[in-house]
Amino acid sequence: MDWQELAGKIDHTNLNPQAKEKEILQLCEQADKNLFASVCIAPIYVSLAAKRLADSPVKICTVCGFPTGMIESAIKAQETALAVNQGADEIDMVLPIGLLKNREYDRVFGDIKGVVKAASGRVVKVIIECCYLTDAEKEKAVELIIAAGAQFVKTSTGMGQGGATVADVLLLKKVAKNKVKIKAAGGIRDYKTALAMIEAGADRIGASSGLTILKEIKQQTGF
Repeated sequence: MDWQELAGKIDHTNLNPQAKEKEILQLCEQADKNLFASVCIAPIYVSLAAKRLADSPVKICTVCGFPTGMIESAIKAQETALAVNQGADEIDMVLPIGLLKNREYDRVFGDIKGVVKAASGRVVKVIIECCYLTDAEKEKAVELIIAAGAQFVKTSTGMGQGGATVADVLLLKKVAKNKVKIKAAGGIRDYKTALAMIEAGADRIGASSGLTILKEIKQQTGF
């Protein structure tokens, strides 16, 4: 894998609640220069990023129901529709973790389905926050995500008690059976970790350290 291929798998992320407009514009410039898959930003900055990246192949990714997932499904659908209207290409929604753990599967399915519908064909990644789930709950979450028509299962918000692990990526990949893709996120700060996630089956990497990861792969490959 060369650095360009790796860059194309990274969602260049800044979800810091203190992020300023100039920092989001800098994120966009970095993503455009290095051709990251997307910038992943808070909803309040979607319009700004969409304007900056209007002529770029870099996608605009934003979050929905972030970071707990425990808001009404109707609000998530509205949040998604607004983000799409403002220029979002991809939606990283947080599944309602408490409902999943309480086995309220119909409500979880409806929650995801509502966002998928509101996304109007855009990519939807469903964050299940693996650090709070048993393996059986992770497996059930993937089944619901597939049934609801989303395109990705994502390991973590990066705001929980733990981030992505190789074990979780391997499990999700096994259960997904190529019916949905895998996004690993949370704590991926170097090339070695990113590569381990990809080798385990991750199709996309969420990271705020994208530039560091690219610098390390360039050094290792002698670019």
